[in-house]
Amino acid sequence: MARPRNFDTETVVDRALDQFWTYGYLNTSPAQLADATGIGKGSLYNAFGSKRALFDQALERYGRLGVALAEECMAGPGSTRDCLREYLRAGVDLDFSTPTRRGCLAVNSAAEFGDRDTAVTTALRAVEERIVAVLAARIEQGRRDGDVDPSVDAKTVAALLFTTNTGLRIMSKTNDAAALYRVIDAALTIL
Repeated sequence: MARPRNFDTETVVDRALDQFWTYGYLNTSPAQLADATGIGKGSLYNAFGSKRALFDQALERYGRLGVALAEECMAGPGSTRDCLREYLRAGVDLDFSTPTRRGCLAVNSAAEFGDRDTAVTTALRAVEERIVAVLAARIEQGRRDGDVDPSVDAKTVAALLFTTNTGLRIMSKTNDAAALYRVIDAALTIL
């Protein structure tokens, strides 16, 4: 008879996410995961199957959190520009809220796995598409409300701002927040 789990799966995934985000997939050892989660390597493998399966769950959780952040910011008060500024600044602020500037797990994973892993590519593209759709919907709302130029192509601008966010998350590793805020303000002039 299998022993019952003595841990909360979501907590374990969150702690593993933190390790993968800080060190990357390849540089995160099973021993680090065991130490970070407080669960023995054997129990981790029994519960999740493999380091990769745990990474996949962590990346999926990170994607859900990213989409939720975009939705929350786009539902906020103010103009479309205000909402988009809040979203872009939230990523920068997150990067500066920890002792180690980690950037973005999704961006880091894209760089680490490149096009060599179709499962990671597919997962990352799905999150990108969802976030771009959320941003585009807010831009469309702004067009209707009159705070965005009616000639703006919402989906293209949303993709541009998503790409800007990606660059900001990389540049947060080597720049200060004020410089990145200036980039955000420049990017939003497209509206």
